Amino acid sequence: MGTWDIGPFDNDTAADFSYTVDEAPAEQRADVLLAAFRAVTETGEDYLDADVAVEAVAAAALVAAQCPGGEPVTTAYGPDEPLPVLPLSLRPAAVTALDRVLGKDSELLELWSEGGEAGPWRAGVERLRAVLADAGAEEAA
Repeated sequence: MGTWDIGPFDNDTAADFSYTVDEAPAEQRADVLLAAFRAVTETGEDYLDADVAVEAVAAAALVAAQCPGGEPVTTAYGPDEPLPVLPLSLRPAAVTALDRVLGKDSELLELWSEGGEAGPWRAGVERLRAVLADAGAEEAA
């Protein structure tokens, strides 16, 4: 995986995922994001492949961008096409996926740890998770 920074779209796999999102019809883009979350959460206790985790982090960033307090995805490596308003049900799915990405047996977390950048990368993912969790709690209230 070619990686140039710690952001959700700062690697080749996430940039390719952006292309996948762009290629989906507008009404199916939420399904592409949900599939990325499910690919992570359906691994159960198995070792989580880094590429699968990267796609889930990128998908979570797209969902978080539509939440109060979320940051817009402005990188050239994110999707070119605007996303429709995403279903609120993606928020808890994103939180669950990020929990798995940050948990044990996550190759992506291991790679960041080996590279000595786990702290800053993890902080960014935890910020995404917080925005998504806070938005989900507001919706439930």
